[in-house]
Amino acid sequence: MAKSVNQNTKKAPRAWQRMLSGRRLDLLDPSPLDVEIEDIAHGLARVARWNGQTTGDWAFSVAQHSLLVEALVRIIKPETSERDLLAALLHDAPEYVVGDMISPFKAVIGDDYKLVEKRLMTAIHLRFGLPAETTDQLSKLIKKADHASAYIEATGVAGFSKTEARKFFGAPPAGFERFDPTPLSTDEAKQKFLQRFEELQAAL
Repeated sequence: MAKSVNQNTKKAPRAWQRMLSGRRLDLLDPSPLDVEIEDIAHGLARVARWNGQTTGDWAFSVAQHSLLVEALVRIIKPETSERDLLAALLHDAPEYVVGDMISPFKAVIGDDYKLVEKRLMTAIHLRFGLPAETTDQLSKLIKKADHASAYIEATGVAGFSKTEARKFFGAPPAGFERFDPTPLSTDEAKQKFLQRFEELQAAL
């Protein structure tokens, strides 16, 4: 007996997310036209670093982390251009869609996660006038600042000792003490992220 149409036809899984702006962002083929900075800021301000295992009244958000990384890039290399600083601010922007997976879990998932993240980053960069891919030199600079930020967060709000943090993230750059890792509210983190984005965009 022939199977019914319903039994033979499998509906493709939904691969897009609807944003508050009304955009539908396709994770398999993300378009720069569906990327909005308000959506990014809103999402990142609500994504918790360290899986939420931090002290304070609020989670330490990816938006706040992004601001810290961009500021650390300026400390490590003061002559960094506004274009590269914008790339630093947006270095974790895909997480407004996929969330902030901790490094051990990324290692378990493997390359599939990286592929999705890369597609999203390309769309985000193109949307805001950045090269589709960052240069190796800029990637290393951002990674250095990212590790410094992780040290500050780990010792400030995530319960790591300084010795343990140095083991995993290395020694932070001189001047890191000026940064207060006290978690911001979601609204404050969002507004500060948007403000810095607008400052850098205006300077391009």
